[in-house]
Amino acid sequence: MSLSIRNQIPGTVTSVTPGEAMATVRVRLVGGQDVTAAVTVDAVGELGLAPGSAVHALVKATEVALATGPVDGLSIRNRLPGTVRAVSAGAAMATVRVAVEGAELTASITKDAVTDLALAEGTTVTALFKSTEVSLATV
Repeated sequence: MSLSIRNQIPGTVTSVTPGEAMATVRVRLVGGQDVTAAVTVDAVGELGLAPGSAVHALVKATEVALATGPVDGLSIRNRLPGTVRAVSAGAAMATVRVAVEGAELTASITKDAVTDLALAEGTTVTALFKSTEVSLATV
């Protein structure tokens, strides 16, 4: 199956914390960072997710936000430090490729945000995305 989701990051499940309807699944990425996904308990069972399971964390580029300064006081669980590799801006929107340890993420943000944050190749950023925006695929 091919997907249009640009961010497909390989990793290994390190923990599964089930709740009544939803579960949080922690995934250790190849670069050593942890990503948290909030998925249904049914999905955990159907995918057979358990510590040691090989998965891909999937995040749409439109769900990735970028910060250039300190990130404090947010409920967003997933915060990956990285460096801008490339910026491709159109009239309204831009695509920003960010190198994070062991992977590359793509963020689709407004051209105004690129200007306001002075994003360019080499800029240090933090890529942010909510755990509810992470899907998991088994390998």
